[in-house]
This record gives sequence, structure tokens and C-alpha cells, in this order.
Amino acid sequence: MSCMVSANAQIQNDDIFKMPEMDRSNIRKLIRFPDFGGYHTMKCDLHSHTVFSDGDVWPSARVIEAWQHGLDAIAITDHLEHGHLVRKTLAGDFNTSCDIALQKGKEINFIVIKGTEISRAKPFGHMNALFITDANPLSTPEPLDAIEIALRQGAFIMWNHPGYPDNKSTVYPVQEELIKGKKIHGIEVFNEVDVYPVCMDWCKNMHVAFMGNSDIHELAADFYGKDAIRPMTLVFASERTEKGIREALFAGRTAAYFNGNLAGRPEHLSLLLKASIEAKTVDDGKGIVEVTNHSDISYRISFDSGQVDLPAGKTVRTTLPKQGKALVMNCLTGMREYLSIDLPL
Repeated sequence: MSCMVSANAQIQNDDIFKMPEMDRSNIRKLIRFPDFGGYHTMKCDLHSHTVFSDGDVWPSARVIEAWQHGLDAIAITDHLEHGHLVRKTLAGDFNTSCDIALQKGKEINFIVIKGTEISRAKPFGHMNALFITDANPLSTPEPLDAIEIALRQGAFIMWNHPGYPDNKSTVYPVQEELIKGKKIHGIEVFNEVDVYPVCMDWCKNMHVAFMGNSDIHELAADFYGKDAIRPMTLVFASERTEKGIREALFAGRTAAYFNGNLAGRPEHLSLLLKASIEAKTVDDGKGIVEVTNHSDISYRISFDSGQVDLPAGKTVRTTLPKQGKALVMNCLTGMREYLSIDLPL
């Protein structure tokens, strides 16, 4: 028996031993994205699904999973159109999945944002309505009516994966009118495993928030791997609350993160970079410096005479020009546009 039971096993009684070290549910991954300028950098996944539409996960499990993966907030955005059979079977309505998730969020002190997805074939496409109060009235045949109802509830409207399902990102007249009327407030440039480069120009030119989200349907650990950082929206909030997230989203203080890449406005990306790295001169004559990257984002700095990688959580001794311009190749400010910074760091 002693060979079968670990040293950490605890005697429950003569018939059973407990092995508490096997329980990993209360262990949280740390993701280090620094705060800056009086703003809190909040890690948010604002597009996720549960069994109440076409997802595989119960709402409370989706919340626990988000906490374990190092997020600060998650939005439950089940499809209005895909969940009728499931809701009938589970005797719920269009608010049920969010209500379950919100209760779990209260229990573990985690921010859950109430939302839903309004889904139609193109040209309308898919839109998330975030911060709604009641999803049921949004279940209406005309999607534009659903948008108006959501807006009356104070919703933030996000245009989801514009390139889905035909791999063509197109602004149709319906989106032109919504954007003109300030009824679309953010656009996904990263979704699940997809990147929409042209949408980065849309966010820049249309003055809407850069968004990146998982759109997760499966278990996130199964889809992305237990140690990976899922796509997310970094929200630069004045306070670590749902209210703070909402205010920042409407103000456009966001950046999208995916697979080591950031997309956002230069004023936000440059401050995030500056807060992430610390440079110390080793040999001024030769231009040798030590650069420490305190974040979990690796940066790639390109300049006229070469390129330097600044790996996450490490210090690099390298040579940098004493002055000039450089591009941060994994910080995108538009399609084929990269964050420009001044040297020295």
C-alpha cells in the first residue's frame, strides 16, 4: 500500500486516502501584461459559447476555465439562433446561460459580462451585443431590430469574424450604415485561429475598438493547449470592474492579442511596450545594452542594421543603435503597418 500512495496523501479514515495534489482546479495561470498610464491592462475574452447554443461546455465551467487560464473577464455570447432545441430541453431562455455564468462569477469573484450573438448569413454576418440586460427581446426575425433593442439596453456592438465563412472580409452597405450611425463599436481582427489583416485598417480608419477573442466552443485547454495564451482583447481600464471594461471599450482603449502578436492603436501599443521593457547600458561606446522584458509578450525590434528579439520574461544583452527609428514587427497598427518607436529604448 505504501508504494501506491504518494507522500502527500492524507488519511481520511481506515478505508480511504485522499490525494489533494491531484486537484488542479484552484491553480491559476499568470499572464503578465503590464499596466500603464493609470490604466489597468485587463485580459478579456469577449466571445464564448456554451451548451445553451452550439458550445460543448456548461456556463459555470466556462467561467472557471477562464479564471484558470489567467483571464480577468469573460463574456458569454450564446447564439440567439442556434439554441432553441437545447433551451427547450434544458427549460431555459435566452438569459439562462449568462445567469448561470454570472452566479459562478460572483462565487469566485470573477467578472462575467452578459452578452449574446446575433447571427445571420452575409451580408449582415454575426454581431455580439455585450453588456445587455435581457437577451430575450433580441430574438427577433430582423437582425437590425435586434441591434436597436440591444443599443437601447446600452450594449457595445462588436462585429465578429468579418471573413467568416467565405474567407472574404467585406464591408457591405448594412455595416456601412451601422458604422456611420455609431452602432458598431468594435471589430474582431483575431478570432479563434484566424487573422483578418484588412480589419485592422477598418478599426484604424473607422475609429472603432480593436478586438481579439477565442469564440471558444470546445474546452479551451483541449483547443489551445493547457499552457497556451488564448486570443483575447486587452482592455485598458480605469478600474478593474465591469464598469471599467465597458467604459474603456466604448473609448476604444483596447488591443487585440493572438499568438504573440498585438494589434491596436500606436498610442496604446507604444505605452504597453514601454511598460514591458527596461533597458540598461552596459558599454556606451559599443552600444551594448541589457534589455529586460517583464511581460509575457515577446517583442521583435527591427532597425536598419538588424533585428533584436526580446523574449518574454528574459533579459537580453545585445547591441542597439544609439538613436534612430525601429519597427516592432509583432505590433500591428494596420494591415502591413507596424508600431514605430524611437531609439534608444
